Order: sequence, then structure tokens, then C-alpha cells
Amino acid sequence: MSSHYAVIGSGPMGLMAAIALLDSGHQVDIYERDDRIGGMSASFDFDGLQIERYYHFICKTDQPLFDLLARLKLSDRLHWTDTRMGYFYNGTLYPWGNPAALLRFPHLSVVDKIRYAAHVMYTKGISDWRQLDRANATQWIRRWVGARAYEVLWRNAFHLKFFEYADNLSASWIGTRIKRIALSRRNLMHESLGYLEGGSATLLQAMTANITERGGRILLSSGIDEVVSVDGKVAGVRSGGTFKPYDGVLSTAPLPYVPTMVPGLPAEFADAIRAIHNIPVACVILKLTQPISPNFWMNISDPDIAIPGVIEYSNLNPGQHSGDSILYAPFYMPKTHPKWSLSNDALIAEVIGYLSRLNPGFQPEWVVASHCHRYEFAQTICPPGFQDTLPPMRTPVEGFFMADTAYYYPEDRSISESLAVGTRLAETALSA
Repeated sequence: MSSHYAVIGSGPMGLMAAIALLDSGHQVDIYERDDRIGGMSASFDFDGLQIERYYHFICKTDQPLFDLLARLKLSDRLHWTDTRMGYFYNGTLYPWGNPAALLRFPHLSVVDKIRYAAHVMYTKGISDWRQLDRANATQWIRRWVGARAYEVLWRNAFHLKFFEYADNLSASWIGTRIKRIALSRRNLMHESLGYLEGGSATLLQAMTANITERGGRILLSSGIDEVVSVDGKVAGVRSGGTFKPYDGVLSTAPLPYVPTMVPGLPAEFADAIRAIHNIPVACVILKLTQPISPNFWMNISDPDIAIPGVIEYSNLNPGQHSGDSILYAPFYMPKTHPKWSLSNDALIAEVIGYLSRLNPGFQPEWVVASHCHRYEFAQTICPPGFQDTLPPMRTPVEGFFMADTAYYYPEDRSISESLAVGTRLAETALSA
């Protein structure tokens, strides 16, 4: 029998869940509060350039993405670039990301470097992350690399991204990030990262066409006011003051929205959702006449710079930007941080002020355009033992299922993981 489902959210996760439901012969309506599809993968008009609000890149391990590209006949739109990484430490930019750079880095001893390399090699070989789920990330890294290497390479990154959560993170959650990048290499000396020709919009548009051609509907500017349940079972949704009946509802909205959106959830389950915390991001984007460096990714540890790094996206995808250089600079911070209340213009000015430190030749006239996007639920905080605290996708309200980026755990945020979780969410609904 065919059922009629509502999917909340049109990011890659929601679109993938819809595709999986359609594959099983069901009807699907997708509700999106924004005026465009994509979620954090959505694009916007940046001074005449269609570009994503937040940077994305592809790694060699992103198999769910490769499978979908093949299905949608988009594999030829995937391209790979040998990318560079830099590390700006206390006023100096050093090459990073390969054995030669590690050997030449002057701020670690030989023993420190051996321990650091051993940690990366060990981590890239881990296949079962359950053993590290309950381990503390900072303690785990210190045991491997030593106190000096932790101070030089890790402390500032943890603090500027996680603030008061920095010393209470799961080792498995951090370890998968190390592994994903470590395995995305052409060889020992060359990191290789991918991008889609046309950006994530290429994939999103193809997914949308697949859905609509099979009768699925995507309702933009249509947020969900309430998931209505009767006697513990989903009855439908209320959007814009109008009730629409459904057999089931799959939510890919950020978990903090769920307790209010689904008032029929038991209090204990709603409290378990509220116990999951997120770090917001304010992401500054600059269009420059020339790059700051040859690096795609520059990690930063400098007492006078309050961002963990900059991403020069044009050094990954050189063909999309008509000769301009695109730079992303993320400020991760809790909403309680004083800087969150600053204007976008103030954050943009702060980033521009850092550029002359990162490149002494920088001139303000290099800046052609600027923008700043904010997102309150950019990074789920995953403390030790997070797996046991994550509520199940199948909720106590019959017919209501949920997931967001927290369900990537222990994997890193990526479009590929979003597709994998979207598929798993649909499978959970179909097996109920």
C-alpha cells in the first residue's frame, strides 16, 4: 500500500529521504521554511556569483555521494584537485599536511613529530569507533602526541571552535575527522579533495528533478507550525495555519526545533532532545582579486587572531569564480559569546583586519565583495558517551521520525554523510 509522507527540510538529508520513500512507491511532500532548497548547502547570489553559503568539499571516502552521483548520471561533474594545507602559527605561515612539512616544522621536537605521525597513522586505520566513544578527545590526543604537540597543534583549534565544550568531547568524534582527511590523498605527499562542477547546486537540482518527476512536491517558504498527533499517532502537519493529513512525518530540521514542533512527544523524550547542544557559526565570505595564499585550508593558532582558520575555496575549485578568489572565515561561538551580538559588518571588518597578518602583501582594495551568513545549529556537541544519549530516529509518537546532523556521529559533517543519514531515516520509517 502507498502511504503519504511529509518530509521536513530540503537539505541533502531531506531530499535523500524523499528519494528513498519514492523508491518504495510512496507519495512525498517536502516542506521547506526557506525560500530555496539546500539547507546549509544552499547557494546565494554573491555579487553576481552563485556560491554556497558555507564551504563544502569532497573526500575519497564519500561513497554515498559517489553512488548518488552515478545514479543521477553526474559522475563526470566530480573533479579532484591536489590541495595544499597551511598552518599559521604565532605570526608565521608554514606548509602543512605532508611528511616533509611535518619534518621541517620548527616548533616540535623529533619525538613530538614521530608521535604526531604515529597518531595519524593509527587513527586512519580505525574501523570500529565504539572503543573511543566514551574516551575524552583532548586526553586521547595528549596521550598520543604529548603535551607540547597538543599545545602547539590542537589547543587553540579546540578552544576557538568549542569554547566551554572543548575539554569534554568524544575521541571517536574527533578521530573520524582526522581519518577522513588522512584517507583523502593521491599519495603520501599529496592531499586530494573533490568538488562538483557548478557546486552543490548541481546535485541539489538533480535530486529535485528526480523527486518532482516522480510526483513528489517541494513546498518552499512553508515551515511546519506543528506535527499534529492524535492518541500518540501522527495525524498530519499544520503549516501556515492549514492542516494537511499524512501517514507519517520525517523531520530533518535541527533537533532543537523538534520539542516545540511536536508537542505530542513525551516529556522525557523531549528533554533528551533538549540535552543535545550545538555551536552556532557566523561565516564571513570575501571575494578577493587575488588569493591570500596557495592553500585551500589554513589552520590558525595565533594569539592575535580569533578564528581557527580560513578556507580559500578557489584553491580547490579554480574554475567557478571568473578569476576572483573566494575566502571563507568561520567564527564558531556559543550564542552567549559577546561576539555573537556584533553586526555582520563588524565580523567582516575583523576578518579583513586579519588578512595583512596572514599575508603582509595584502591590500584592502583586494576586497571586491563581502558577506556573512549565520546558522545557529552549525556543529553538534558530542561529549564522551554521546552514542548512548542520542535519541532514536523512531520516536514515541507513532509515525514521526527525526534526524539531523547529530546523527552523523561519529562521522564528520559532509553532504555524503547527510545522504547516508537521509537514507537511514527513510529505512527506519519504512520498517516501522
